Amino acid sequence: MANKDEVSKQFLDALEFRGIKRRDFLKYCGATAILLGFSESFAPKIAAAIENATKRQPVVWLNFASDSGCTEAFIKATYPSPAQVILDILSVDYNETIMAAAGKQAEEILVKSRQEGGYILIVEGGIPTKKGHGMIGNKEMLEVFKENAGPAIAILAIGSCATTGGVPAAKPNPSQIIGTAEALKRLGISKPLVNLDLCPVNPEYLVGVVVNFLLLGKIPDLDHFGRPKMFYGQTIHDNCERRAHFDAGRFVEVFGSKEESLNYCLYKMGCKGPMTWSACPKIQYNDRTSWCVKAGGPCIGCAEPGWTDKFAGFYERLPGVKIPGMDGVEAGADKIGAIAAAATAAGIALHAVATGVSGRIKDKDGGEK
Repeated sequence: MANKDEVSKQFLDALEFRGIKRRDFLKYCGATAILLGFSESFAPKIAAAIENATKRQPVVWLNFASDSGCTEAFIKATYPSPAQVILDILSVDYNETIMAAAGKQAEEILVKSRQEGGYILIVEGGIPTKKGHGMIGNKEMLEVFKENAGPAIAILAIGSCATTGGVPAAKPNPSQIIGTAEALKRLGISKPLVNLDLCPVNPEYLVGVVVNFLLLGKIPDLDHFGRPKMFYGQTIHDNCERRAHFDAGRFVEVFGSKEESLNYCLYKMGCKGPMTWSACPKIQYNDRTSWCVKAGGPCIGCAEPGWTDKFAGFYERLPGVKIPGMDGVEAGADKIGAIAAAATAAGIALHAVATGVSGRIKDKDGGEK
């Protein structure tokens, strides 16, 4: 049996073979530490956890009613690549979108995985429950899910289609599509479940959950929707790079306007950021290059359960949000700019009064008034 040093060398040699230098790998581990809310000093521990994962955790990745956008987001991620690192610590035994096998051979692989059990089941896409509306290998998708959920040690529902049905489950939902949690409930199956909302899921969220498990031996703390708090603990609005414009009452009201070129707040253009919980502004997509609002589009709220119906239409303004510094006050988008600007002006005035009272306002000659 190989000792730790041999295991580490084998792992690093495999990375070198893939063209990944140890320095880049450690930088990746440092970035992952920050992603998980640790300091960069945890990088060596994360590196060790990944290096020592000698028995690759088997994974069965099922695609149901979706456009496979989450698979696409995952396999097209750039390095430091979630795909490259995860594939070194996971054994993705079945994913019909990217696997070489097809037809009968693919089904045989899936049967073998079920027989051996002990895998993580990744679910992508909603599950149709109306007969004949979703079939895989002449079986209903709900039946396929039931067969493969049983032997799994845990389930990851990735993307909003898998968590609560997403776009395919939008009204009128003729296929009666449901999410993973609802499917488990209907089938009477109890399994650890992690929901990773977004459309598509950010691959770094998936990496964070896996590395958290390797490092701490458990799934991360979850919110009441079963989502990791480290990624869904704050609203888009809390961390948005345009938040200062919102607070100052500066809004885009027409696309193509001067206000848009100045990157003013998109709340009046339908941005759902104040009601959407996700770390999109912090983590972003495409090697942390950009995200929806940075690219000029309002947040459509795809991290929220039932977002397709809850937030339709996507360019319509939210009926009201809480105004900063004015507890309990709400206003429609038409009034919010004026109220926010008034609040800002009032704050400046109050600051001036307080400064004057404390004797720190200078007259034109430099004396105190």
